[in-house]
Amino acid sequence: MALPAAPHVFSLTSSTSIIPKPNNHRRSILRKPISPPIRASWQELAGVLIFSAIPFTAVKAVANSSVGAALRRRLEETKKEAVESSDRFKALARRAREESFWYGKERPRWLGPIPYYYPAYLTGELPGDYGFDVAGLGKDPVAFQKYFNCEILHARWAMLASLGVLVPELLDQIGIVHFVEPVWWRVGYAKLQGDTLDYLGVPGFHIAGSQGVIVIAICQALLMVGPEYARYCGIEALEPLGIYLPGDINYPGGLLFDPLGLSKDPVAFEDLKVKEIKNGRLAMVAWIGFYLQAALTGKGPLQNLIEHVSDPFHNNVISLISSM
Repeated sequence: MALPAAPHVFSLTSSTSIIPKPNNHRRSILRKPISPPIRASWQELAGVLIFSAIPFTAVKAVANSSVGAALRRRLEETKKEAVESSDRFKALARRAREESFWYGKERPRWLGPIPYYYPAYLTGELPGDYGFDVAGLGKDPVAFQKYFNCEILHARWAMLASLGVLVPELLDQIGIVHFVEPVWWRVGYAKLQGDTLDYLGVPGFHIAGSQGVIVIAICQALLMVGPEYARYCGIEALEPLGIYLPGDINYPGGLLFDPLGLSKDPVAFEDLKVKEIKNGRLAMVAWIGFYLQAALTGKGPLQNLIEHVSDPFHNNVISLISSM
């Protein structure tokens, strides 16, 4: 599955980039004028649509075939036992949540020991509930659940995208793989310039490396929609394939969404939910840092970190702002 790409902003009415004017210390790549947005041919667009439709078409074909019928019959034989097992696990999970340090009225709060009137509608039932809701977004329980669903979704993609930012630059820094463009934002910049990029730094190995930005964006969106649709609707939507998911839309579980079996222990599973949302929130905040670092320094986050550690008194935010 492709990593979520960071958005790249460009003018639709002019060929002039709206990327801030680079400082003198930035590399020469920033000095090149940005060409107009790359236009995809209809063959490229058709190819992307056909490629992205393959998983959905394959699922439908299998479901309507004799194989799908056999899978459904097998599921019917085991579904009752699977549902009962799922109900038992959910009961144990509720008990584990009631006894957990991270849930309920005695859970940690965002202000710690400082007295504060926390909203009564935040009862600690959801993972990561520290009583923080200064905007009152959780007053409506239906809207509150939707917000939580969206937060989980964005947190997971932010963590995955952070790996896409850090791993290529790390591999390039330590010399394992030398990429043409190891810095995350320069990949998008190079594509706006019309460059062809080698996947994983392998010469001639192009996976969307020769395609335009529009084609890549469409492919990215469709490939991300697929797993999210399966997660959101998969409780019943995957049963025609003989797949039963024992969880809910946020934590579907089963072999498809939990191949490592991390949810087998209900006590550990409830704690892992809290760890996941905490790290996901950190990843979302980290992306703000990635954007600001790219705009102010023109470098990747690892390069910024290396320079700061080597000389923290001269390579920091204050010295950067004062030199602008």
